[in-house]
Amino acid sequence: MPKFDGTEGAPIERGTAAKWTRNYRQGAKPDPALGVVVKAHFFGREILEKILAQDGCMGIRMYYARDERGQRQLVLVGANADGNDMLEGTIADGSKVCPPDCSTGDLDE
Repeated sequence: MPKFDGTEGAPIERGTAAKWTRNYRQGAKPDPALGVVVKAHFFGREILEKILAQDGCMGIRMYYARDERGQRQLVLVGANADGNDMLEGTIADGSKVCPPDCSTGDLDE
């Protein structure tokens, strides 16, 4: 089992991020429930902070999921230092999906 210390992840350059998101969009198939390619999910600060504020939480694990309508979702759950999901704590969805709630710029073009 992995060990987490809260430092996992690293910044990447804007150009790299733009290339990677473009690669995804070029190969993605439309979401069966929406009829469009889902490009992103937005979670507000409040729910992210609620997950991170749990005792022993080292970060957030994001699971790919599909709801009852077949729409792509992300399910967020805190993970502890032993790498285990914190299933007794806050588990989140309810993100804003892009489209229609999209940004403009390199990562969304």
